[in-house]
Amino acid sequence: MINYEEELKKFHPSMDVNEAEDAIYSRDLTDVTDILKEMMREEKKNRKQGRG
Repeated sequence: MINYEEELKKFHPSMDVNEAEDAIYSRDLTDVTDILKEMMREEKKNRKQGRG
């Protein structure tokens, strides 16, 4: 039989949508666009230095 009092003690409410959104957007994650931008910067720098 389920002891509801014990189960309620274990309960932790899930994040509010706004809290979850803040937690997700506050992380600084590298994505494909960031990688491509960095590669383009490096290529441009190499061409200016005569290595490309």
